[in-house]
Amino acid sequence: MNAAKFSRLIGVAVRGPLRVEVRAASTLTAKLAEPRLNIPPPEQLFVPLSVPTKLLFGPGPSNPSMRIYNASAMSLLGHLQADFHHVMDETKAGLKYVFQTNNEYTLAITGAGHAAMEASIMNLVERGERILVCNNGMWGARAQEIAERQGCDVRVLEKSPGEYYTKEEIEQGLKEHKPSVLFIVHSESSSGICQPLEGIGDLCHKHNCLIIVDTVASLGGTPFFTDDWDLDCVYTGSQKCLGAPPGISPITFSPRAMAKVNSRKSKVPSFYLDINELGNYWGCDNGPRRYHHTAAINLVYALRESLALLAEEGLENSWKRHNDTIEHLWAGIEKMGLEMFVKDKVHRLPTVTSVKVPEGFPDWKAVPEYLMKKYKLEIVGGMGPTVGKVWRVGFMGHNSYKENVDQFLRLFKEAIESVKNSS
Repeated sequence: MNAAKFSRLIGVAVRGPLRVEVRAASTLTAKLAEPRLNIPPPEQLFVPLSVPTKLLFGPGPSNPSMRIYNASAMSLLGHLQADFHHVMDETKAGLKYVFQTNNEYTLAITGAGHAAMEASIMNLVERGERILVCNNGMWGARAQEIAERQGCDVRVLEKSPGEYYTKEEIEQGLKEHKPSVLFIVHSESSSGICQPLEGIGDLCHKHNCLIIVDTVASLGGTPFFTDDWDLDCVYTGSQKCLGAPPGISPITFSPRAMAKVNSRKSKVPSFYLDINELGNYWGCDNGPRRYHHTAAINLVYALRESLALLAEEGLENSWKRHNDTIEHLWAGIEKMGLEMFVKDKVHRLPTVTSVKVPEGFPDWKAVPEYLMKKYKLEIVGGMGPTVGKVWRVGFMGHNSYKENVDQFLRLFKEAIESVKNSS
């Protein structure tokens, strides 16, 4: 073998038949070991995190209590450890209490309320199957879009924001469209309407239809009875009346709903949102728990503690507190000469109120901006079809007390007068 071939074979320089000179291996190794960072560490991360305290008097999230903050800071457990399973079981018991249900498949999904909305539709409606969506605001519209994206045959019962559905209107829709599932929002926070539900579950079953109910802005803050009202799937959020941080979403499926899931012709398209898989992980099927996903451990702690606070207060007392607080707000708003978007107080949410922006008001955005800049107090404008028409104010969970309302009314009046005078 000549020197050139030998050089190519062993990767070293050959000079003559016997002289072998190893290349500068140490230099090459050093170069390989050098880190090659193109993106430097961001300077802002060298500054300690600092978050201002704010009064969250909008439609959510609401301020958690210190007890819930402390619970969320407890030691992390493994998601498959028996100690954590015990916390999950306690959380399930609390969820059955707040939902007022004996449904075995009652649990919390790791994800925002949208995840629960997606899960409810995805599990109960197969691609091409018909769903009837009651759309009288932002959340009915969002359910419509989600169902369309999932390939459902979507039919819609539309009403103007701030209006509710009568049983007669729903029955007419069921007769006309013959859906397998009806979707309706109990707490349409974009307008402040609270949908009456008594008798609607029975009506749906009479027409061989299941019912999904969104209670994100109401559960825990107003009377709600999943079993007595014969509802099939109900979900909520953690961050409103329950007063926990966002990111985990309670949901419950009735035996009738689970029978529908288990008779599907195709698998649930999402493994992550499959209620059978989730139910096994949450111990709902009495089988050995399988790994499904890594739960948001500390959010479960916080949710568990929020349910403990609710149990200690008593659900009926929580309902009364929210109602008394909001009645106090309404009286104060009317005393200021302002109007509520939902005229009939019987159908207003006792959690989120929409206050009409007065005709000719110079700049509705300036009022929330004033309150945030001067007092670190949050309220927001409308959402979806109510943008520019209302200010939305919420007193939920730990925030739902008359003292908070008194403080808000004083500052809200100041903000409105300041904006008027500066225009």
